[in-house]
Amino acid sequence: MDKVDSIVIGAGAVGLAIARELALGGREVIIVERETLIGSITSARNSEVIHAGIYYPAGSAKARLCVAGRKLLYEYCESRNIPFDRCGKLIVATSPEQVAKLEDIRRSAAANGADDLVVLSRDEVLRMEPALHCLAALYSPSTGIIDSHSYMQALLGDATTHGANLALQSKVVSGNVAPGGIRLLVESPGNDPMELLAEVVINAAGLDAPAVAASIDGLGPQHIPRAWFAKGNYYSLSGRAPFSRLVYPVPEPGGLGVHLTIDLGGQAKFGPDVQWLDIATSADIDYRVDPARAEHFYGEIRKYWPALPDQALTPAYSGVRPKISAPGSDADFVIQGPATHGIPGLVNLFGIESPGLTSSLALAAEVCSLV
Repeated sequence: MDKVDSIVIGAGAVGLAIARELALGGREVIIVERETLIGSITSARNSEVIHAGIYYPAGSAKARLCVAGRKLLYEYCESRNIPFDRCGKLIVATSPEQVAKLEDIRRSAAANGADDLVVLSRDEVLRMEPALHCLAALYSPSTGIIDSHSYMQALLGDATTHGANLALQSKVVSGNVAPGGIRLLVESPGNDPMELLAEVVINAAGLDAPAVAASIDGLGPQHIPRAWFAKGNYYSLSGRAPFSRLVYPVPEPGGLGVHLTIDLGGQAKFGPDVQWLDIATSADIDYRVDPARAEHFYGEIRKYWPALPDQALTPAYSGVRPKISAPGSDADFVIQGPATHGIPGLVNLFGIESPGLTSSLALAAEVCSLV
């Protein structure tokens, strides 16, 4: 059995940010990732949006870490020449009832620290985006987009420069609390299973974080939430969109609506929707996108872009949110350290869905403060 200082389980954006933070602090770090590439699951299947921190409940970890993480992320992108665009976002009201909600959204965002939102009239919106239809809108100048792959490569580069090691195709299959730390059994193809004893273990396994936690003997079951899987489907726009900013409808109960995002190459896509999966584990996920699900998108999109052509949406990709709450409810980020479960050196991260990418650097700092 090999002894190591720190193990980070999961090489997505959050896991890599934590590994970087630990390595910069002088710790020996091994990043254990079951896939063949870094960031190939949740971190590779999202909108790549840098969120401002608008919608989350005041005082929540999502609100606090999104606002702090957004500032850190823009600074990091600028310092590392990571491609990004602070393009801004318009939240558009297409009915009088929605117009009345804009000021409430602005006030709630300001309470979170997203205090630069501006309510715009229809004429002001049309001067920015002539193809939009709305009665008014809320403009968020701090919302942006990022090349998430370049970001994760930079995080990994920082971590390895400071001594961290990455172990791909390495799956944690079990663990137990032992004298001197936490013992993990790690399997990889073509090799004998390896036992590692670590003083610090960070469970940043995303979709599999509850399963990883459940495999650690000595962690009480009351500390392990149920995993729920909410698939989001994205559809690309055929041709170029006449917009330079992200466009979101005013939120309705149950979600943020069908919104438009643009990548750094100018390609527009719509989504994600919410498709709850009746599955037991992440191994059962089918990432294929059903073309028929795009049909309900057209009516929603035409509320703010009436000129959307017929047959303009084609399946792009899908991602799955690592939920820890049932349909109809939303759980906050859970950063579960020794003060909660009583195991020195163990931190579990549960329910790190959006805005996890935006929050990743702030999450890393908070996690590392617990160990």
